[in-house]
Amino acid sequence: MENEDPFIVRVGTFFMVMGLGAFVLFVTSDIAEKVDFDYLFVAMVLLGIGWSLRRKKAPPPPAGRFEFLRKWRDSGKNKKADQSREKK
Repeated sequence: MENEDPFIVRVGTFFMVMGLGAFVLFVTSDIAEKVDFDYLFVAMVLLGIGWSLRRKKAPPPPAGRFEFLRKWRDSGKNKKADQSREKK
């Protein structure tokens, strides 16, 4: 299994996972009725840093699964445009 993500994107994923862990600790402290908001603030900061680093990931290439529907829709639009031109 090859992972072609750049190092920065992987670091962003790490920060997001750590932020989710801190959020779980916050929820656990809330369930234990000893709420510690430090976990919530740490979670928000880590998730923000992780999200900003993960944004740099390139979008995946189109899979072409619905290419038939796209062509069918475009051909219908072209027919309507041709019919409207003929009426004028």
